[in-house]
Amino acid sequence: MKELQPLNQNVLLDLTEEEKEQKTPGGIIIPDTAKEKPQMAKVAAVGNVENPEISVGDTVIYKKFAGNEIEFDGKKYLFIPYADLLAKVVETESI
Repeated sequence: MKELQPLNQNVLLDLTEEEKEQKTPGGIIIPDTAKEKPQMAKVAAVGNVENPEISVGDTVIYKKFAGNEIEFDGKKYLFIPYADLLAKVVETESI
């Protein structure tokens, strides 16, 4: 079994998303090339980062146009420097 392990201070994000067709209210199908890429993804692995504030399974928001996209075993991943992560999505209780 093969797995990807980021080196240095890189983070591996899982970009694989459900393939669902998007339509406008008028019924026009929006092609993948016209869709805006999301800037949120789940953390798949963390490299050699001292005191990381994230862990595998967390959802994070990252900088636009950051990192290198690859395809591995039929899934899309993004290798991104730890410094290019902007926020961690955290569930909170409403008051």
